[in-house]
Amino acid sequence: MKRLFFIGVTWLPVMVIMAQNFKSTEDYLRIHASASDPLYTTYAAAMARSQLYGDKAYKMDYYSDCRPVSYSSDNAGSMYCIWKVDQVVIPRIGAYFEKPVVCFSFPDMAIMEYSPFRGIQVKETFFVYSSTMAMVDMEVKNEDLIPHDLAVYPILDAGHDSLEIENFNETLDGYLTRRYESPYRLISNLKPESGYPTRLRDIFTCNVKTNTHGGYEGGAESFYNIIKTDFYSDKRTDSLNMRRNGFVSFVALQLKKRLKPGEKVTFRYIRGFTSQQDDPGKMIRTIDSVRNFLLKTYYEDNLILFSKIPRIHFQTQSEKLIYLGAFNLVRGCMYPPTGKTSYNFYVFSRNPLWGWGHGHQVLHESLSMMAYAYMDPKSAQGSQRVYMEQQREDGLIAYRHGPRGLQDYPHKNISTTSAPFFSWINLEIFETSRDRQFLEDSYVSGAKYVNWLIQNRDTDHDGTFEWGPYGIIENVRDWYNAVFQVSAERYLDVDKEDISDELECLDLTLMVIKEERSLSEMAKILGKEEESKHWQGLADKTSKLVNERMWDDSTGFYYSINKKDHTFQFMTRDLKRQEIIGFLALWAEAAPPDRAARLVQTLTDTTKFWRRYGIPTLSAQDPWYSPYVDYCCKWNGPVWLLWDYMVYDGLRTYKYHELASRLANKMIQCVSVQLSGNHNYWESYSPDNEALNCPPNYIWDAIIAKMMIEEQQK
Repeated sequence: MKRLFFIGVTWLPVMVIMAQNFKSTEDYLRIHASASDPLYTTYAAAMARSQLYGDKAYKMDYYSDCRPVSYSSDNAGSMYCIWKVDQVVIPRIGAYFEKPVVCFSFPDMAIMEYSPFRGIQVKETFFVYSSTMAMVDMEVKNEDLIPHDLAVYPILDAGHDSLEIENFNETLDGYLTRRYESPYRLISNLKPESGYPTRLRDIFTCNVKTNTHGGYEGGAESFYNIIKTDFYSDKRTDSLNMRRNGFVSFVALQLKKRLKPGEKVTFRYIRGFTSQQDDPGKMIRTIDSVRNFLLKTYYEDNLILFSKIPRIHFQTQSEKLIYLGAFNLVRGCMYPPTGKTSYNFYVFSRNPLWGWGHGHQVLHESLSMMAYAYMDPKSAQGSQRVYMEQQREDGLIAYRHGPRGLQDYPHKNISTTSAPFFSWINLEIFETSRDRQFLEDSYVSGAKYVNWLIQNRDTDHDGTFEWGPYGIIENVRDWYNAVFQVSAERYLDVDKEDISDELECLDLTLMVIKEERSLSEMAKILGKEEESKHWQGLADKTSKLVNERMWDDSTGFYYSINKKDHTFQFMTRDLKRQEIIGFLALWAEAAPPDRAARLVQTLTDTTKFWRRYGIPTLSAQDPWYSPYVDYCCKWNGPVWLLWDYMVYDGLRTYKYHELASRLANKMIQCVSVQLSGNHNYWESYSPDNEALNCPPNYIWDAIIAKMMIEEQQK
């Protein structure tokens, strides 16, 4: 990535922003994204209009030549529009006269332009109004010198499942359908007993009078033959089948208009859904209220939302798209307060929606709040306050917190915590928000948490730390961990498989050091000089122990050690396996300068860690190393952006700025390749390859926005 130039963050009142900054913000956010550009294309309702259960977000496909522009929701089918101009059917993007170009992309809205037929210009706005309603707004203009007969067919397609037509509501002028939505997910299933509906009712309608309607079985590709009948057939008709009941694959509406030269027409099609147990009247009334409302207000809301982010001038549009997309990703994962939390919170992903990633926060995912704070510092602070309000009296911050409360997954009667990034995150958020009350509250909570860690994760009281007995999730690095995992395939039970509670663990020890250094800085800002010295003293003392016990001079690297004898051997296992956590000694400021230099030598070795798309979690020379991302949660090679960011941060701390920038470029290239090809962010990335099979649209990739902002500060 080229050098970035920081213009500034606008902190003016909303009315002043509207008067003075709308135009400049709009100009900055304007894009020109074609099919192969790295645009993130998943959209979810704004936080204020979102709900945890029965929530739908959508993936927009404006880039596949074999499909029309479409909007798909995980396990809930898709909606799209088929065009017919002067009896010529244009069923897919590949047949468009001018293919779509996205002009604006926000967390809940996308605006694009295209021409399905010569002379017919379309401005299409997709807007996710709420968790239960989305719409497509069309502005169609005839820019030709001759009139054109236009027919459009909005379609709700069940995809791999089916719809049961309940009826065609004449007053609504739309379909009511029923369907079953499976809670099954590849990674982790949803639990209907928790509140996820499976028996749903869809409402599909337009804001203008439809000409005809129909329901059809079979694939949507057969619709071409339905609306493009044989010219010489005596059964030729321009009407859809007017079906009013039964099981179908999709339902369609028909709108017709003869457009004169220069004439413009607008229409909107809307999809709402609700549980079959609920009265459909409420949803119908809501649809009636939004049929013709202006989208300008919601567009301006997005301009205000983005007015706060640093305006960086990039050398390429690709970098700009990655930057803006990262903010769309994190904002799109936010929900309002609900259940057992009085603060807004996030989920890992809203589309796709999967069980383990929905409903609770975990501290390592919360690193994304350090980027999000630039967009909405109050909301980022609220997310961190979820931990504070649910923190146990003894100081524990559990593995997960959120609307269902503290989730500590006790094992052997011992509660499970998370990788402790809490005070580091809070300090970074404060550096953006400058909210002193938040800093004070964070400091109190963070101090309690570190004291809990000292009491409960240093059970032999020797100054370095061990993960708890359920370390296989607590240490975050939970699959194919070359040090903690006993078998190559993890076929043993939890207690036999994971040994992270039997080691003095380098990663946890460095994390505690970073927490102590963060608390020291917080105390200093708050004028608590003695407390600042206390935390700094603890961090320095632990760093000294790390260098005495965990450094191996023969290999020039840091490793975890046996808890009992502090050797690099556990039974028959050699613990000297070079993992990314060795470089966290830079991030925690635990490495002396000479050892930092040796770490950098290992880092830049192309046969070990300096790979095409970033720093892998395990050295490429390790026998367990694999560059293939064929499942979630793997730590034997895949690149995880947050951990690469920590390496980047450590390099900058030790003044290796040029090398940090080279790493930043690798990370940007890593993300760019994926966004350009499939328009997703991903849980992890291959260091060497392009194909991925892991959870997409993972919130913590938003950290790349923070990295891009920091790049200009060198």
